[in-house]
Amino acid sequence: MTGNTAMRGEKIYEMELDLTGVTDYGVSMEAILAGREAIPLHGARFDLAVDGRFKGRLAGRAHGVDYVRVRADGRMELDLHLIIETDDGHRIALSGDGQAAPRPGEPVLDIFANVRLSTASKEYAWVNERQIWGVGTASLATRKVLAEGFMQ
Repeated sequence: MTGNTAMRGEKIYEMELDLTGVTDYGVSMEAILAGREAIPLHGARFDLAVDGRFKGRLAGRAHGVDYVRVRADGRMELDLHLIIETDDGHRIALSGDGQAAPRPGEPVLDIFANVRLSTASKEYAWVNERQIWGVGTASLATRKVLAEGFMQ
């Protein structure tokens, strides 16, 4: 996945999400990232719909939205909300915040996230107990997000 061997904690998932839709509010994300449009002084907001799979200790299908805010200085702030439907029929809410940093000259974003998992399911009560750190990448060319989650 991300090849990050320095991350500490137990890796509990690898996720592969497809970007299935982008809602913009006055300027397109593609135009900003391609340099065709400047980021407005007040920033820009994009709602990114995602859908895909989790593998590992936490396995299942996931879907949701990342509410991305691009600040005037180019920093991308993430506000991720997913529903994970586990392979054995339980639901887990994932919320996360963090940032994405564009790689110079590449259509790739490096992702760094602070993730919280929540469920009332007894079988997955362990997800409520600890902090999760997430790292990954988003490819704008393939419209794929690849990330790993490490329980602290």
